[in-house]
Amino acid sequence: MPTSILLVNGPNLNMLGTREPHIYGHETLKDVETKCKQEAKKLGLALECFQSNHEGEIIDKIQEAVKKHQGIIINAGAYSHTSIAIMDALLAFKGAIIEVHLSNLFTREEFRHGSYVSLVAKGMICGLGSTGYLLALSAIADLTKKKTK
Repeated sequence: MPTSILLVNGPNLNMLGTREPHIYGHETLKDVETKCKQEAKKLGLALECFQSNHEGEIIDKIQEAVKKHQGIIINAGAYSHTSIAIMDALLAFKGAIIEVHLSNLFTREEFRHGSYVSLVAKGMICGLGSTGYLLALSAIADLTKKKTK
């Protein structure tokens, strides 16, 4: 049975391709998810993709992941900088967690420089556009293999 990974995308990521393409690029969320599913298959991972604009739905999905998945890749969007509740849900998850952001948070407004998700994630990839998700899949494949040995 392949290692199961949950990919979580937070608020406004459903608007990829149309919302501020000069920052986030022209790919849609569906484009990103398709690339991620292809990469996951190459890596021998099962991937479930989830997006919500609602904090509580994201928390519910993370809580479900505790029994279902071995890793989480999360782009919590603006909730990264504001949601202690999402951080607390991630604390209950014992598998690998990688944080991803399309843009480089550290070249943007100062309020984006901090992330509650980063406090519980194994690592963060930012500023590489959708390539960051593919790198996160590779990293999480490596992390979960090490944990099962």
